[in-house]
Amino acid sequence: MLQKALEKLENNPNELNTNDIQCLEQLINNDIIYNDGDCYKLNSKYLLGTIKILKDQAQLITQNSFQKIFIALDKLQGAYDGDYVLAKKIFHPRSKYKAIVEQILHTNEKEILIAIINDKYYTIKDSIILKTSIDKKYSNGDILLINSKDLSVSKYLGNIEDPKVDETISLYLFDQAFRLEKFNEEIPKDIDISKRVDLCDLSFSTIDPMGAKDHDDAIYYDTKAQILYVAIADVSAYVKEGTALDKYAKKRATSVYLPNKVLPMLPEVLSNDLCSLKPEVKRLAFVYEIHFDNDLNIKKSKRYEAIIQSRKKFSYGRIDRVLEKKFDTYTQEEKSIFDSLLELYEVTKKIRARRLKKGYDFRTQEIRLKLDKNEELESLSIEESSPSHQLIEECMLLANIQASLDLSNSGIFRIHEEPSLQKIETLLEHASMIGLNVKRAETIHKTIEELQTKADNALLRDEVDKLIIQSQQLARYSSQNSGHFGLGFESYSHFTSPIRRYADLLLHRMLKDKNLPKDIEDQCDYISNTSRTVDMMVWDLEERKYARWAQKNIGSQLEAKIYDTQNGMAKVEKQMNGMKVKLENYNGQKLFALVKIEIISANVITKRIDARIIG
Repeated sequence: MLQKALEKLENNPNELNTNDIQCLEQLINNDIIYNDGDCYKLNSKYLLGTIKILKDQAQLITQNSFQKIFIALDKLQGAYDGDYVLAKKIFHPRSKYKAIVEQILHTNEKEILIAIINDKYYTIKDSIILKTSIDKKYSNGDILLINSKDLSVSKYLGNIEDPKVDETISLYLFDQAFRLEKFNEEIPKDIDISKRVDLCDLSFSTIDPMGAKDHDDAIYYDTKAQILYVAIADVSAYVKEGTALDKYAKKRATSVYLPNKVLPMLPEVLSNDLCSLKPEVKRLAFVYEIHFDNDLNIKKSKRYEAIIQSRKKFSYGRIDRVLEKKFDTYTQEEKSIFDSLLELYEVTKKIRARRLKKGYDFRTQEIRLKLDKNEELESLSIEESSPSHQLIEECMLLANIQASLDLSNSGIFRIHEEPSLQKIETLLEHASMIGLNVKRAETIHKTIEELQTKADNALLRDEVDKLIIQSQQLARYSSQNSGHFGLGFESYSHFTSPIRRYADLLLHRMLKDKNLPKDIEDQCDYISNTSRTVDMMVWDLEERKYARWAQKNIGSQLEAKIYDTQNGMAKVEKQMNGMKVKLENYNGQKLFALVKIEIISANVITKRIDARIIG
């Protein structure tokens, strides 16, 4: 009632009735609202609006003001994101903060993730103190969900001293706790296979990370006929549009790969069994049969539903040894597969070289955290793009391109727009800070190529590739094709991972049924946004694991590289590769300068790790 009366006061004060004035009585008595003889008005010292929490401050979103009104986090008086408040203006010309919260007028009921620190409620997301008395049965370090209306505890999640609470924090912080729910409906198993092409006589194999269970794709190369078969798990045969199983997968949108487990998009009976292209069992597949001519151009491709029986599953490491012609021990069947892969590798190398004339080759590495039985950080490994990765990547790219070309004008495309000129200028400015002076060429592609060449000569290629990636637009899904700048493709989509990506499942259905969902653009936005949210959630968990390690290793001396000169941030290079630290004594060291640091403090809740340069 109060909020409605205040909104009427702002918009139509002449329409205030007796009930409205009664609701506003306290504010009238305190001279926050006054009567000028004609109607009631809000005192000019005050503002009404909704709180929006930003990274390190809050913004008051008002109805009638275009001015940005900022509020310090310690002046919110217990208000939180989405609360409707009365704020008082601050008249201080040198301050960026323009108001403080006087009164919370309305709060939407929601759950807030908090930690008890020094007998106070701190929001984990923003470190804002919520003013309330603490129930004596809870202790410092407890992680709770509380109700935003009355600040009552709705759920106890654990204590920050227990490393197992880290995953829980990340899931709730990014509204992904629903991924822990089990699917209890019946899984369809009786699928009509009468019209499928039988490819069980072909020697398909899968190549994945060691220990993988969800095998999305299998490949076979006919060396004599120069035909590549890319077989993809036919998830759409099991997950029908509109079913409970479809809604389960659609809500998740993607599988989540945490350091110690996978939270699959599909129930495990599908992701790890019925849909997984495991060896020596018949599986349903959606296949692209790609025919090359002698110049390795695609002269034709076929797409059809099939049955395959993969012969072997290999790890990337095993195939890397094969491509180096280090065969280890092998069976005759494996030798036949290896011979085929060796020829396919030569094909994909030539296709890759041709592709990179338009696209880019970025040197990236993936850091994988390994946790012990207590879910503490035990070690990490670095996975770089190897020959076996590149072989599989090129095969998948070929299938993805063919799938996008088989769509009509609308569908689900993976698009990547070129960076803005402003971002390219910023990139070149950063490059000049490390001694690489490059002028903008006639095209962005040539500019980046020249920068990478100079980086190679200066032995700074890894660092520069990171800068280039930071300058890029985010790739996303769209119902309309606009090409993929990073890969250099005029048309591209995601076809090859329907076990772990809902976008691929949608594409499979479109290719089979030729039907375009009416809400396809909304689905594209949802999948893109969910994928980004999941990425941030995984990074959040990893950073908390780093902080927990740092907390137990105060005084440790490590090597790190400056990666943020504005905020004095460095990233550890060895032992705890990828761990970010805030340098208390940063003094203008150059971007990517190598420094020796000492860990001085760490906070597991905020994930902040402080260090100082010692050499």
